[in-house]
Amino acid sequence: MERSGAEIVIELLQRQGVPWIAGMPGGAALPLYDAIARLGLDHVLVRHEQAAGFMAQGYARVTGRAGVCLATSGPGATNLLTSVADAQRDSVPLVAITGQVPQALLGTDAFQEIDTPSLCRSSVKHCVQVRSARQLLEVVPQAFAIAEGGRPGAVWLDIPKDVQQERVEFERWPGAGRAQPRKAPEAAGLEALCARMDGAVRPLLMIGGGLNSERGQRALSALLARAPMPVASTLLGLGLLSPRHELSLGMLGMHGAPYTNLLLREADLVIALGVRFDDRATGKLSEFCPDAAIAHVDIDPRELGKLRLPELPLLGDAPAALEWLAAHAPRRQRPRWLARLAQLKAERPMPPPPRRDLTCGPSLIARLGAMWPAERIVTTDVGQHQMWVAQHFAFERPRSLLTSGGLGTMGFGLPAAIGAAMAADAPVLCISGDGSLLINVQELATLAELQLPVKILVLDNGHLGLVRQQQALFYDDRPSAARFERPTDFVALAKAFGLPAMRLEAGASGQDQLANALRQPGPCLIHAPIEAHDHVRPMVPPGAGNHQMLLMQNEATLLDAPLEPRA
Repeated sequence: MERSGAEIVIELLQRQGVPWIAGMPGGAALPLYDAIARLGLDHVLVRHEQAAGFMAQGYARVTGRAGVCLATSGPGATNLLTSVADAQRDSVPLVAITGQVPQALLGTDAFQEIDTPSLCRSSVKHCVQVRSARQLLEVVPQAFAIAEGGRPGAVWLDIPKDVQQERVEFERWPGAGRAQPRKAPEAAGLEALCARMDGAVRPLLMIGGGLNSERGQRALSALLARAPMPVASTLLGLGLLSPRHELSLGMLGMHGAPYTNLLLREADLVIALGVRFDDRATGKLSEFCPDAAIAHVDIDPRELGKLRLPELPLLGDAPAALEWLAAHAPRRQRPRWLARLAQLKAERPMPPPPRRDLTCGPSLIARLGAMWPAERIVTTDVGQHQMWVAQHFAFERPRSLLTSGGLGTMGFGLPAAIGAAMAADAPVLCISGDGSLLINVQELATLAELQLPVKILVLDNGHLGLVRQQQALFYDDRPSAARFERPTDFVALAKAFGLPAMRLEAGASGQDQLANALRQPGPCLIHAPIEAHDHVRPMVPPGAGNHQMLLMQNEATLLDAPLEPRA
C-alpha cells in the first residue's frame, strides 16, 4: 500500500482509537489537515493553540488515555508549549503534534520556523523530529506507548512539511502503541514495608496523583478495612477517599486543615504513594513529619530521594503496591492513634468562612459543592477559587477533580472542561476566577459552537486573588499589579460569544438562581461578584513549616503547636 506521511499519521491515530483531536491549522500543518478532511477524523477547532493542549488534557485526565493536540510550526508550537508542559508536570498522557517547515529550510530562519525540539525537550517526556514518512510508522505508535507507560507524560512529534507530503510504500500497518504493564515494587521491599507497618504506632498514608484511579481507590479501601490509619491527600490525590470518611484528613499542606498538618507532624511512619513531596504539600521540608520514617512508592526512580530521602524507597506502581499491601499488611487496630485523629478534627477544624452570604468566596464554593453531584466532574483554574474547591468540595470519585497542580497554569479550566465533557459525555462544572478565565476566554466561542453541558462559575473579585492575598500578608499590604482597574462585563461577554449567562444575586434568591442554572441543559456562564479581601484560610507562609499556619483573617497564628505525648 502507498500513503503520504500525513495520511499515515491520521490513519495511525484512528487505529490507535483516538476519538478526536484538538488543534488549529497553519501552513506547515496543512497536509495533516487535508488528511483529516479526507479520512474523517473528528477535529475540534480551538481559538488558541494553548487551549488545544488543555482540551486534550481534559480527555486524558478523565479517561487515563493519551489526548492528542495539533498545531502548526513557529507560534503554533510556542503557544502549545504551556499546556504540554502542564501535562508533563502533572503526569498526564498527551501526544502533541506540530507541523514544521520543510527540512531544506531548517536552520534558515524560514517563515514560522522555530527549533521546536530544543524548545520543548526539557518540558516533555519524549520528543522526536521526524525525518521520513516511513519513520512515522514507528514513532506514532511509540508516542502513545511512551505517553501512557510508566509515569505518564507528554510526547511531542515535530513533523516537517516535506515529510507529511512524502509518499511511501509499505506492506502492513503497525499495531497500536500500548504501554507495558506497570509492575509492583519487589516483594522484598513490600515485605520490609509490612514489617515497618507492624511496628508503627502512628502510621499514616500520604496519597497523590500516581494513585488516582479506580484501581487505586479500590485498593485503598481494601487496605483501610484491613489496617485502618489516617489518610492525607495531595491536591491531585483528591477523590480517592471521601472527605466524609472518618480516616480522611483531606488535603495537606499550604491550605490544608489545621488537624491535617498537625497530625502529620505526629506520625512515626508515612507511607507515600505516588507523590512528589511538592513544596506546596510539605512546607519547609526539614520540618515535614520530623519524627516519621518515610516509605516512598513511585513508578519514577527520579522521584525516590529527590526531595525527601526515604528510609524505604520502593520503585514500582503505586496501585499495584497498595493491592499487595491490602492482601498482606498486618491486621492492626490502633485505637489511641485514631482517637487522636478524632480529637484533632474536633479541636483544630478547618476555619469556617468569614460570612455566609454569596459574596463570600469560600461560602459560595461550599454551597455549590453541596449542589453539584459528587460523581460529576469539576475543573478549576488556579488561584483562591482552586483552593476553596479543594477545601470545600466533597470529591468521592477518582478523576473527578481536574486541576493544574504542578505548573499552576491559569487558563486551564475552561478548555479542560470542554475536553472532559466530550470524554465523559456528562455535565462538567468549570470554576474559575476573573483573572484565570480571561487567559483563555476565547474558548467560550468553542463551547458555544459545540453546545456541551459545561457550566462556568466565574468568581469575580476584580483582582488576581491569590496574588493580592500574598501581597496583603507578606508584602506589608502593598498591592502591585493585582487589581483590574476596569471590570469586565462577563455576562455581556458570554452572550457576545453566543452563550447563556446570568449574574448571581447576593441575596436569598441567589441560591435559587444558582440551582436553576446548574439544572439547565447545555452551556451556561454564571457571574458571581465576590468580596476582594476574603482570604484562603488557613495558609502556611512561604518557607514555614506546615504547623505554622495563618488561621484567621486577622493573622492569628498557630505556631509550634505542642505534640501529643508519645505512647
